[in-house]
Amino acid sequence: MKITLLRHTEVDEAYHKCYNGHIDIGLSVKGKKEARILAQAFKKNTFDLVYCSDLKRTRDTLAPFVQNNKAIYTEKIREKSWGKHEGMTFDTIIAEGEIEYKDFLQWIRALDGEDYEVYMQRIQEFFFDFLLKQKAKNILVVTHGGVIRVIISLVKAISLEEAFSFDVSYGAYLVFDTNSMSFSEVKYKLS
Repeated sequence: MKITLLRHTEVDEAYHKCYNGHIDIGLSVKGKKEARILAQAFKKNTFDLVYCSDLKRTRDTLAPFVQNNKAIYTEKIREKSWGKHEGMTFDTIIAEGEIEYKDFLQWIRALDGEDYEVYMQRIQEFFFDFLLKQKAKNILVVTHGGVIRVIISLVKAISLEEAFSFDVSYGAYLVFDTNSMSFSEVKYKLS
């Protein structure tokens, strides 16, 4: 089985480098163009199953795809909720003075919203307990950068901090091959 993990395309600039979590934001003009380019690039791909986060930015990314008509939308592959910190940048949160950054894991646990362990468990259950058990040869998953990095962390058995060092920019994707239990390099089809 091959699972293509695609990050949504660019969101409005006001939300760049923010903890967007469950904010239901749409794509920028550039992001809509990127979605159309990706749709053309994936036009001939045959996906047996298509799963998409139910948030607007992922739905809008998938909208121009021919595979959109078979999509199953789910909250299980949403980004982590950051509660009152959603829509804020790291610098803004630090400036508030309520939370001090000590290290990566401490920071994620200190922020408001969905509990870190609950988030990790949610992604692990979707990927290992559900997705890998599907009877399909080729699956497309349209989701968020954080979700993709959590999957990388779980599969490669590396820290989440190390997984977050992978560049998974807007519109990037990678393919997980269950036969070799490995990922392709992160790719872009936006040029």
